[in-house]
Amino acid sequence: MKAKSRALAKLKDQWHGTILFVSQPAEETGNGARALLKDGLYEKFGKPNFALGFHDKADLETGRIGVTEGYTYANVDSVDVTVRGVGGHGAYPHKTKDPIVLAAEMINDWQTIASRENNPLDPIVVTVGSIHGGTKHNIIPDEVKMQLTVRTYKPETRQRVLAAIDRIAQGIAAAGGVPRDRAPIVNVSKDLFCPATYNNPELTKRLVAVWKNSLGNENVEIVAPTMGGEDFSEYSLPDHSIPAVDFHIGAVEPAKIAEYKQAGKELPTLHSSKFAPVPEPTIRVGVIGMTNAVLELMKK
Repeated sequence: MKAKSRALAKLKDQWHGTILFVSQPAEETGNGARALLKDGLYEKFGKPNFALGFHDKADLETGRIGVTEGYTYANVDSVDVTVRGVGGHGAYPHKTKDPIVLAAEMINDWQTIASRENNPLDPIVVTVGSIHGGTKHNIIPDEVKMQLTVRTYKPETRQRVLAAIDRIAQGIAAAGGVPRDRAPIVNVSKDLFCPATYNNPELTKRLVAVWKNSLGNENVEIVAPTMGGEDFSEYSLPDHSIPAVDFHIGAVEPAKIAEYKQAGKELPTLHSSKFAPVPEPTIRVGVIGMTNAVLELMKK
């Protein structure tokens, strides 16, 4: 951040306007940008004409910038599901409504949302990351709790997938004879929602031309979108009225990429304890990329 501000200060004769640097809190929890906006970021400093962000990338070599036109990160929803049954002794399952069996059916059937209800050209992910139920080998519990992460791109797809998760849960419980007053509870967290990041296509093309000119054609890549999440998307606002681009900075030594590729291994990911971004030239390329983008958009 300091390096970018120093570079732009030295080049003040080449640009005009107001630049707002945001050192975003709580990025990993997905709600830092929302907190800043709620606290009046745009009211205090003005609504920007553009929003630019970048992140290091764990599978892109140093010296390079990667960027995606259109959707680049997904909507991220956190869903909590409580499957309520009627517990009892494991030796007499016919006297119970087993929530563990029901939860297992739900987990499998939720995967049919992607395989049988969704256009395969419109990516979605439904992952059950946590499941807890029961306390002992021979006791059927009264309930099972699950935590899901749901990834989508389009707003309409998001609503359809979330509705399908609830519909399937309710249907399986009803088919299993669960009383209505013990129906599953499906809760979509509003606080943990992270909207999809959409890179304005025209702005992306404009910046790609700038980066190719400053870094060389071979050092700027159009990379595939991911189903990861990034709350930088908040700065574009829900209607994308602020053109935005979030780009990637290569952070891995070329030799290491070649080594892993030759061995047929996957590179350590961003949150892996084995991921070690190379400080130089990663930071340098980040400074060059952002500085040249700003000079392009704010040139005199």
